[in-house]
Amino acid sequence: MAGLQGRTIVILEARMPSEMAGLIERHGGRAISAPALREVPLPLRQETADFIDTLCSGAVEMVIFLTGVGARALLAAAETLGKREKLLQALTETKVVCRGPKPVAVMRANNVPMELIAPEPHTSEVLVDAILDKGWNLQGKTVALQHYGEVNAYLRAELAGMGANVMEISLYEWALPEDTAPLEAAIQTMIEGRADAVAFTTQSQVRHLFQVADRMGLKEDLKTALRNRVAVAPVGPVCVRALAEEDIASHVVPEHPKMGHLVLALANHFGNNDASGHASPPEKRGL
Repeated sequence: MAGLQGRTIVILEARMPSEMAGLIERHGGRAISAPALREVPLPLRQETADFIDTLCSGAVEMVIFLTGVGARALLAAAETLGKREKLLQALTETKVVCRGPKPVAVMRANNVPMELIAPEPHTSEVLVDAILDKGWNLQGKTVALQHYGEVNAYLRAELAGMGANVMEISLYEWALPEDTAPLEAAIQTMIEGRADAVAFTTQSQVRHLFQVADRMGLKEDLKTALRNRVAVAPVGPVCVRALAEEDIASHVVPEHPKMGHLVLALANHFGNNDASGHASPPEKRGL
């Protein structure tokens, strides 16, 4: 379990930093924790009330839940409006689609049947393929989409390409941490060559990292480090695309977009490559 051989890995994870750090340490590495975001609930807005009213009206063909946090927040908003039971009844009469196990748990806890659960690895790409495999005609139909902490532009575009009228809602957002000092220190560490890799588990981490580096006047220095000295390890295709938008190649991409697989991929990467930690970019998977 020592594949990381004392390597220093910057982790930007905010929800489960200790779990990820523990995985890295068990593989013989050292983790520098620098959370790059925080989850901020959005206040109850008119658009949320309108979204719930439309769902309750029966005018929606399909509801897609991407996260358990968002699913719970929608039900909580409906309860505040005195419409929780009406919403749950409407969901039982609508095609409910869940991307992964967390929204599935919320639906099951509320006895809401699901027409489709995306198979592993629960990516948006897999979800789109599963919807297409169902052969559902979405032309001109209203599809309700619950985003996570930021808009899933890929999924929105794919649904629109199927002819759906996409009705969207965001119930929380991913903001910068209140204290960005650890993130600023991690940026300095990478620029100074004292980190061997950086791991990304959401695209917001990518954006926030470069946002803070830009604010420090170090964005180009950080990019140079990521291109030449620091192994870049995104968890999956969404992060790969976000990095590509910054003209940064990905060196380590796990077969399955999960935290444990990401750490294992890093361990394998450093076990198979020279001291620089860099290798040819991986084959594209599901991009």
